[in-house]
Amino acid sequence: MDQVDRELLAQLQQDATQSYAALGRAVGLSAGAAHERVRKLRERGAIRRTAVEVDPVAVGAGVLAYVMVDSTSWMGESAAEFAALPEVLEAHIIAGRASVLLKVRTDTTGRLQDVLRRVHAIDGVSGTQVTVVLDTFFERQVSPAALSDTAVPEARGHGASPGPAGQDGAAADPA
Repeated sequence: MDQVDRELLAQLQQDATQSYAALGRAVGLSAGAAHERVRKLRERGAIRRTAVEVDPVAVGAGVLAYVMVDSTSWMGESAAEFAALPEVLEAHIIAGRASVLLKVRTDTTGRLQDVLRRVHAIDGVSGTQVTVVLDTFFERQVSPAALSDTAVPEARGHGASPGPAGQDGAAADPA
């Protein structure tokens, strides 16, 4: 991945609906060259998918909490059980006193309490520590344009990361 690829990714993160011509102009390529580079970025897994970024508050999911999950056993095989909880946006195996870190969004603290009950029902969970977010300064994605050539390993395709949405004729379309 070179600097042009990182600039393409940064452009797509800002607006994945732009045409290949506009994308090419922004990074100094022709529309065809931009299209080919985006296709290769998809093939290599650098672009996982194209999605709409939804404002959680606008859709009634204004309560954000991070949940540290304590366990009595290894939780590495429990991904499907955490994924079955729609309010859990992210789940990570972590090092430290807790075993799993969850990012949870709900509409109310009462619903958050319900999610915690369901988390406690997962085999091996012995407790939780919850931090409720009062306000968010900012959230951002990885900025490929800010990384050096030596800092970017080959994409491994783990997890899923939402990004801006594409549409017909847009640069990020798989067609």
